[in-house]
Amino acid sequence: MIGIMSSYTLFLFIMNNYREARQSVSKLIGIELRKLTYILYEKKTHSFYSTFIIPKKNGGNRKIYAPDDELKWVQKKLANKLYSIHAQYLEDNNIKSVISHGFEKDKNIISNAYIHKNKRFILNVDISNFFDSFHFGRVKGFFIKNKAFNFSDEESTILAQLVCYNGKLPQGAPTSPLIANLIFNIADLQILKLARAYKLNYTRYADDLSFSTNIITFGSAYSLFLEELSSILIKNGFKLNEDKTRLQFFSSRQEVTGITVNQKLNVSKKFIKDTRAMADKLYKTDEFQINGTNGTLNQLEGRFSFINQLDWFNNKCEYKINKKSSEKKYIHSLNTREKQFQIFLFYKYFYNPDKVTLVTEGKTDIIHVKAALKKYYNKYPELIVKKGDEFEFKINFLKRTDRLAYFLGIVSDGADTMKNIWNFYTGHNNHYNINDYLENKSLNNIKQVNRKPSILLFDNEQIKDKPLYSFLKYTNLELKDNQISIKLISNLYLQTFPLISNMREAEIEDLYSTEVLNTEIRGKTFKKDKKINKNKKKKNSDNDTESSNKHYGKHIFSQYIKENYASIDFTNFIPLLDSINTIVINNK
Repeated sequence: MIGIMSSYTLFLFIMNNYREARQSVSKLIGIELRKLTYILYEKKTHSFYSTFIIPKKNGGNRKIYAPDDELKWVQKKLANKLYSIHAQYLEDNNIKSVISHGFEKDKNIISNAYIHKNKRFILNVDISNFFDSFHFGRVKGFFIKNKAFNFSDEESTILAQLVCYNGKLPQGAPTSPLIANLIFNIADLQILKLARAYKLNYTRYADDLSFSTNIITFGSAYSLFLEELSSILIKNGFKLNEDKTRLQFFSSRQEVTGITVNQKLNVSKKFIKDTRAMADKLYKTDEFQINGTNGTLNQLEGRFSFINQLDWFNNKCEYKINKKSSEKKYIHSLNTREKQFQIFLFYKYFYNPDKVTLVTEGKTDIIHVKAALKKYYNKYPELIVKKGDEFEFKINFLKRTDRLAYFLGIVSDGADTMKNIWNFYTGHNNHYNINDYLENKSLNNIKQVNRKPSILLFDNEQIKDKPLYSFLKYTNLELKDNQISIKLISNLYLQTFPLISNMREAEIEDLYSTEVLNTEIRGKTFKKDKKINKNKKKKNSDNDTESSNKHYGKHIFSQYIKENYASIDFTNFIPLLDSINTIVINNK
């Protein structure tokens, strides 16, 4: 009886520890304890995954274990937190990461390849079943023993449960590359010591290890080095993929992570040719193949990105220095490879998007539209659906990225972005008419098929120098009284906010009731003052950072709306949502 009671007491002790550990992990990630418990013990992590096969760039197939959106969201938050903790540890201890170029800030395959440029010998080594080598116990043990983390046994168990699938790191989860990289750092130091003994440069990108030297004698020492390298890997629980081990000489084409490195960095002509052929097939038939299997737009974008990253790498410094004055220059003066990428991006986001594309004038407009749609999701099944506790938008709210700014002139805000999109549809202002190019390419006459609309959303301000006024004047179009949407050309539409209560102009915040607009947050009230909105501190959205003692700006207001949408009156948003819904339905 005493033994039974002791076991029960031990059980309660363990459960209590795990309860505290769950609380600690939920706080670490920044999610509700209830959600963490649901993922771990109610639905269980293994039920969140789906499996599919994708073709490898160089032939063969790769099995991907992809978490669904719910678990993926948690894993992304966890990955960001782990990266931040580890980066802070390196900074505090004055440690520099010089080996790994994968999943590291400001490092990529270009920085990885650059180290090995113009070398006599290049040795490329691949690790067999890289992610499979990181089993549950290994991941858990790392979180316990690594000095940057020092998590408890219970916390480490929970973290390993969140990131492992079938007892190992799954290739496809956002946490897997980071954790694999961190664990392999232990082996990196041993390999670096070996490389230095042979006077070799050493870098690693995920499971690709690269060595290079100009020392003539390495040719005869190669076999011995490979034996010692294999021994180090085996001791650390890894194995060389002998089929992918290759020694390259300066007299032949040398590659590191797919980039030619003989005299200058470049991409193989075959890869460029194949990618262009895939894109051409896509434009003609709305589909393409990679190694005999139907490819996705994301895969093709990845190939174009790989091709263009060298041009981007060389030009981005100038571009970032003078972004506003440079955007027009770049979209008019792209080289041949960049123009191919430009056409593809227009196809993906505007010509034939997989979802309705909505381009907003202001950054916070997206938050307000999403909140209103969540409130009225039952009314607009063409725009949003609810799955369990989560919402799935059938709209792609276009995000401003450096890539879209560089290739399509889609800058941070204002009318210039809208004008550039219009120009690519019409060829106006000496722009390349990509819309006509794609329509002429199509063998399926896609312009008559179900192309989803692209919608430009403006503040309803037909006042001189305002974006809507500027755009209408630029395009020689007009909005009639009480008209809030018009078809511009092809699948491109213009949409504005409705004018409420005899207003002469309206921004999206004007659609809220006086009660909502007068909401006090930490003793402050909302004000649409540009000075307030421009003075937010960067990357500190969780705090009231507006430079006013009395007022907060658009950003904080939008966050309030996002968090409290269920209790907010969105009645004045209905004409806007109805109009967008009508565009979508009529465009079918």
